[in-house]
Amino acid sequence: IGPFWDANETWLVLAIGLLLVAFPTAHGIILTALYFPVFVLLLGLIMRGVSFEFRAKADIKYKDLWDRIFFAGSLLATLSQGFMLGMYLTGLNFTPLDYAFSCLIAICLTAGYGFIGAGWLIGKTDGALQLRAIRWAKFGLLWATIGMAAISIASPLASERIFDKWLSMPAMIYLSPLPILSLLLVVYIWRELTKLPREGDVGAWRPFFACASLFILAEIGLAYSFYPYIVPDQMTIYEAAADSSSLMIILVGACVVLPMILAYTVLSYVVFKGKTRELTYN
Repeated sequence: IGPFWDANETWLVLAIGLLLVAFPTAHGIILTALYFPVFVLLLGLIMRGVSFEFRAKADIKYKDLWDRIFFAGSLLATLSQGFMLGMYLTGLNFTPLDYAFSCLIAICLTAGYGFIGAGWLIGKTDGALQLRAIRWAKFGLLWATIGMAAISIASPLASERIFDKWLSMPAMIYLSPLPILSLLLVVYIWRELTKLPREGDVGAWRPFFACASLFILAEIGLAYSFYPYIVPDQMTIYEAAADSSSLMIILVGACVVLPMILAYTVLSYVVFKGKTRELTYN
């Protein structure tokens, strides 16, 4: 996990920073409405960072404790993200039905993250751990699929505008490749998982890359559904945008930071490619 997790968490920090500087009004509305889950998210990220660093330096008798804190922090961070996504999808409303839907999405997104992690473990490990990761991936795929189906049904029902964007003609025909490709990817991933492990570990990375593709398709669908609104059905990105000088500053910053994050991530995967082995110092 060590070489990869810092870059992964940077995306969260970057997203909140972009939202604050580029769309300050929307930042205030969204984070005020989601104040408590944002607090839980930050608490989880702190627990992850602290436990990860302390575990590496702690005596052997304390490593299990820091493992549990790392697990708890990860669980808090992912559940809170899923809950926020659910509330955002329902237009930041706070009815009992909205809370129930958001709790379902929290569980499904957490399982989806577990699915991505299991896919990565299948590629990075072998033996008993790889077999366990295959079982985890099947479980995560099931719940991630349920979450995506729930979002696909709930989003049009929660907003007449989204309903018209997806289910009116001819848009319905033009957009049909997105759900069709997503369904095909789910079937493909499940078939790959049932065939693993193969002799020579052939195809071990396929579930991970297929999973990433599935999430990218889901994100494209969400972006299309909500554009141009940044606060659902309340405020567009143009209404929420900061003045041009602030936008120029954040544009320059993003043009510098984004390539650095991407380069660091690619470098990590290249340098630490292949199977994970027992730690040794030469």
